[in-house]
Amino acid sequence: MNVRVLRIELRRSVAPWAGAVVLTTALAFLYLVNAAWWRGTTAWTAQWTSMALWTRALLGYLWPLAVGLGALQGLRDHRSKVSELLTTTSRPAWHRAATLAGTTAITLASAFALLVLVGAVQVLPNTEYTHLGWLPISLVGALSLVAGAVLGMGAGRALPSALTPPALAMGAFVFTALLHMSLGTEPNRVSLLSPAVQEVRDVLVTLSASVHVGQTIWLLGMAATGFALLVAATPRARLLALTPVLAGAAIALLVLPSDPRRMYVLDEAAAELVCDGPVCVTKTHQARLTDLAGPGKEALRLLHGALGSQAPVSVRENTAVLPDGSTPQWSRETVLFDFDDDIIAAAKGEELTWALVAKGMVPGCAPVGWSSFGGDEFAQTVAVGWVLGDLRSLPGTGSASLRREVDAKARPVWTELKALPRAEQLSRIDAMRAAALSCKGDAFDALNGGASR
Repeated sequence: MNVRVLRIELRRSVAPWAGAVVLTTALAFLYLVNAAWWRGTTAWTAQWTSMALWTRALLGYLWPLAVGLGALQGLRDHRSKVSELLTTTSRPAWHRAATLAGTTAITLASAFALLVLVGAVQVLPNTEYTHLGWLPISLVGALSLVAGAVLGMGAGRALPSALTPPALAMGAFVFTALLHMSLGTEPNRVSLLSPAVQEVRDVLVTLSASVHVGQTIWLLGMAATGFALLVAATPRARLLALTPVLAGAAIALLVLPSDPRRMYVLDEAAAELVCDGPVCVTKTHQARLTDLAGPGKEALRLLHGALGSQAPVSVRENTAVLPDGSTPQWSRETVLFDFDDDIIAAAKGEELTWALVAKGMVPGCAPVGWSSFGGDEFAQTVAVGWVLGDLRSLPGTGSASLRREVDAKARPVWTELKALPRAEQLSRIDAMRAAALSCKGDAFDALNGGASR
């Protein structure tokens, strides 16, 4: 397809409009909706992998749109009433189909590339960790738009009705919605057939290579079926045209991993530790090490002064990737934290030291992906007050009413604890830490002298 043919095709087709609609819809979602893609370390403008995954997540809406617009493009010859005339020309059917599909593919791929470029321009100044591991995620995303549009074109040519584009768009939306609903608490092999990915919950998580390969096979089969439908002239040929998409789905399901732990995996390069003495962060957040090192070392000094040989000896960003709803896993030797923890995210300067002391004493036992408020927050306040010698409001507690509630619950327990002999204080603190670190008891109840549940 030479440049002259491309220019002519762009002028007489809906391909440019398809690209414009996809791009503007995506940007409208991102900039007009205050959603999770603007928050925390997983914001779409914070890191390269997060940016790629969030733009892929939008395909739950963009892909059905591409399918519908492709079907509209496929109706062009039927609307112009030139279908029969074109079959009498010497130009091969596959050549006409390639021109039609190629123009739409170029515009949709360019639209997605511009969307990624908008994100990349904002990610670049926000991180020191630059890599190319995000590229396969975005390339598969662009391929999904192209494959969906070509499939829509083929369906529009095979079913030349004004109802075909909206029906296909709605069908594609239902398809992606059903695959998303099949996720449950963990991804499964069938859900990976969706062009969209699940929401980004951890900045250190990426898609595995086998997922990229399986999705690529599925999408190439889809595109091949769409192209075959564009060329097919008989009912039998149209029926045979379904073979690539069915074969692609079957092969993809064999290639895609069945174990959820091999679908969304830890990005080992991003999780590599960068340290300043006993304080370590991942390479993804290496720019934040300077601000964390001082408070981290001070927190370790305070913990050693209070706990002696039982105190943790290092501070490290948590790199564990656990499924949603699972119980967190903590260490006695290391203060594990996440930059998205409320208490860490809200802390500055001296408050960051308090927050790290709190994570070392009572790291929190809310199931992964859940949020809670109650005994752990009360125990953290008492524990930090015991270490510092003064009860203080911790960062990230929330509104003034919540801070008053925490103080009302924690102050009597702290007062009682400080009045006890040193040996009894240490006994209760040890019981609290045992419950808090194992997540098998009630840390606040242990401070009260009660038996851990």
